[in-house]
Amino acid sequence: MPQTKPIIAIVNVVASATIDQKLDLIDITTKFPDVEYHPEQFPGAVFRLKNPKTATLLFSSGKMVCTGAKSQELAETAVSNVVKILRKGKIKIKKDAVVQIQ
Repeated sequence: MPQTKPIIAIVNVVASATIDQKLDLIDITTKFPDVEYHPEQFPGAVFRLKNPKTATLLFSSGKMVCTGAKSQELAETAVSNVVKILRKGKIKIKKDAVVQIQ
């Protein structure tokens, strides 16, 4: 029986990130109504992007977790885009996010 090589396909890249400052999740959800935040169920807010199609969890500690990206580059782009969008919405973020691929 001939050996076949397994086909490997990356379908979900998870990245963690930090901005080294606290986030006011209630303020974020006020300025961005599409952001999901139910603190009685989960301590993070869910910020969804359509391009790249990802979900980034935002925590009050300033930590983030991005899921759903198809590559490392797209995960880094998604986190960067979330920070840019927050800044445009007048959320003060001093530093760019430091991203680590899981």
